[in-house]
Amino acid sequence: MLLNFFLSLLLILNLLHAIQSKDEQGDNKKPTIFTKKISKDIIKLDGYLDENEWNLVLPANNFIQRDPTEGAPSTEKTEVYILYDEENLYIGAMLYDSDPEGILAYQKRRDQSLRTDDRFMWILDTFSDGRTGYFFEVNPAGLMGDGLIIGSGSYWGINKDWNGIWDTRVVVVPNGWSIEVAIPFRTLNFDPNLDTWGVNFQRTIRRKNEDSKWTGYERNKKLTEPIHGGRLSGLKGLTQGRGFELKPYTSLNNNNSTIDEKMITDNIRDIGFDVSMNISSALKLSFTYNTDFAEAEVDQRRVNLTRFPLRYAEKRGFFLEGAGVYSFSPRNDVTPFFSRRIGILDGKQIPINTGAKLSGQIGNYEIGFIQTQTRSIDNIKGENFSVARVKRPFLKQSYLGLVFTDRSTRDGDKDSLSLDQTLYGADLELKTSEFLGDKNLQFQSFFVFHSAPMFNKDLSISDLSTRGLRITYPNDIIRTHVSYREFGDKYSPSLGFSRRNGFKRIQPSFSYNPRPQKFDFIRQIEIGISYENMTDLNDRMLKKQTTLTPFNIRFESQDEIGIKIVNLKEYLDEPFIIYDNISIPINEYNSQELQFSFQSSEKRMLSTEFEYQTGDFWTGKKQTLSAEISLKPFSGVSIISEYEKNQVRLSDNNFSTEVYNIELGVYPTPRTAFFSNFQYDDVSNALGLFAKLQHTMTPGSDLYLVYTHNWTSLSESIFDFNLKTFSKISSFKINYTIRL
Repeated sequence: MLLNFFLSLLLILNLLHAIQSKDEQGDNKKPTIFTKKISKDIIKLDGYLDENEWNLVLPANNFIQRDPTEGAPSTEKTEVYILYDEENLYIGAMLYDSDPEGILAYQKRRDQSLRTDDRFMWILDTFSDGRTGYFFEVNPAGLMGDGLIIGSGSYWGINKDWNGIWDTRVVVVPNGWSIEVAIPFRTLNFDPNLDTWGVNFQRTIRRKNEDSKWTGYERNKKLTEPIHGGRLSGLKGLTQGRGFELKPYTSLNNNNSTIDEKMITDNIRDIGFDVSMNISSALKLSFTYNTDFAEAEVDQRRVNLTRFPLRYAEKRGFFLEGAGVYSFSPRNDVTPFFSRRIGILDGKQIPINTGAKLSGQIGNYEIGFIQTQTRSIDNIKGENFSVARVKRPFLKQSYLGLVFTDRSTRDGDKDSLSLDQTLYGADLELKTSEFLGDKNLQFQSFFVFHSAPMFNKDLSISDLSTRGLRITYPNDIIRTHVSYREFGDKYSPSLGFSRRNGFKRIQPSFSYNPRPQKFDFIRQIEIGISYENMTDLNDRMLKKQTTLTPFNIRFESQDEIGIKIVNLKEYLDEPFIIYDNISIPINEYNSQELQFSFQSSEKRMLSTEFEYQTGDFWTGKKQTLSAEISLKPFSGVSIISEYEKNQVRLSDNNFSTEVYNIELGVYPTPRTAFFSNFQYDDVSNALGLFAKLQHTMTPGSDLYLVYTHNWTSLSESIFDFNLKTFSKISSFKINYTIRL
């Protein structure tokens, strides 16, 4: 296997080297638009392109369809203009529409999914490196969405948790909709010596389910892959000013718990601040003091019927901004750094005294550094956390990366519960979009190891490490991959996340995704198979799973329906408690499961998602039903109801679990948002309310009112309304950004 690995690596390197010259020649053929510098404060941000300055430049136009007819001209005309002054980059777009009443614009909340609406998206590759950059989007209601381009970590390859400071105005006019955008140069990292950036645009006409792009329209090429974009030329004398940004905040909290009297507080006043400064136009240093997360939303309730931990998303702003650089060997299920290990323990917030971040680019290196310190609270000791990440790009789309983390007790008083640990890791990605002419091909490998626990120093690197590789062919019609991973018996990154250790796993998959021409109501069909073979490190079988997808159909209407059949053979090497002292014994288990899913188009006022699973489950059977109903009665109002039920019948025990979630969103304007949700599950038997009002006074300056209330049910059913409060927290927070 090792020989095959090196032969594969050499083959891919040779292929990448062979196409390098072709890529460079292709750069000269990229479409280019030109911009001009104008006087300051000429553009009035009102959505109307009525300033004469817009006529100084020629627009990007002639958009080409990606879907439904790849390569055909867009059915509606689009024109995009770009200007700049000494402080801002301005984008003006006129999106013509022959049926303005058919324009869809339900969403107004920032970064909300726009699968429901018409939208206009663009990217800026401010280093012209074809791999990093910024993503932006707006809809006809003025919603603002943005993110950092992070590569192949997700389907879109962006981290939408980044919220940059910029502004936009959108108006619907008799012949379509019109956009004006102002992006301060202080919001962006860039190379001031460049006069050309990468740029690309994409438009969605939702009622037609049509996507069109300015350049790189092929389905194998994503908008968020800057290498497929065009050029923006004519940028001269760009500067970020002094590059100093101060964001002070104050918050007033009332925390009342009837379970732990130590948590009862009244009128806690917190004052803190974030400071950032640009060491260069490409490198930013940030510092935070007395970090507050009052505005962070609560986690969504989930019932865990496995023996492995669940992973919850990071929702705290300090750790989200600039998080793209910490993405490590995406899609390989290895996470050496997981920011929720800092300041959260067993769901409880641990105060963070101070934190510092350094992020950006130094020459050809992309870097990230985090240093934080938590406060001692009760019997929890204060800790220091250090994270460093470096990525060195090479060729057109490849990189080599290194990661380092360190966690240590602040007072140096270690004990058997200490999580003190140092971790090192490396990842390699070789990628091209020119394989066999126009196909994507990707190779990834990684190796991570950490120090041994203080009371078990005799462990080997093999015990304390994880390693693996992956080859992926992710294209429109044929998608296939194969991956191999090993996780040591004692691999447990204290500043990372690992669901399971002590195994070797190989996973191949293949899917055929035709676009049938004779059925004009079907856009694409997926037919696929995947296999997973897992053993322990001594090659004893742990798991064999085959997943067959007979069909998954995406209709032109944007509805989707699919079936999966799962055949699983699993050896349980130790018993575990699955629910309420019900134990699953050591044994070998064979099971089959049928999964059915349906999703209606989100462009409709009323839409739904439905999934049903039935089959064998350990010593018995399990049925799982999950459903979501979404109602959007007006633009800026959404009601979402979610329900999940597990009905389990084991050989000697039966039980069921239920989870309810109701979300209400009211967004009068894109700058004012009220969001609330009720959550209940019958495992914890707790009902939770979370409500947040957020108003953006100016870009980067916000006011928050947050209320959280949790009850426990004193009866078997929540619908008996026999409830008792066990915690409630109310918070007021205001921050204001000062830029110099």
